[in-house]
Amino acid sequence: MAKAKPSQQKRARERARQERQKEKEQRRLESKARKAASGPRQVGEEDPDIAGIIPGPQKPLWEDEDEEEASDNGTE
Repeated sequence: MAKAKPSQQKRARERARQERQKEKEQRRLESKARKAASGPRQVGEEDPDIAGIIPGPQKPLWEDEDEEEASDNGTE
């Protein structure tokens, strides 16, 4: 079987690229509409992206693991 001509391959790639661009644009419009429908947050309302986050220095994760292992072994 003979290979497709480069120009046919190029057209197919270009068509696929255009389709992907259309799908992306559609997703962007849907996202924009969803955000517009939800409306702005109230003045006192917490930002959902940072809900529950405590500002300031955080306790290192590995200290918790070391303490648990020590209590499991019966030593501290």
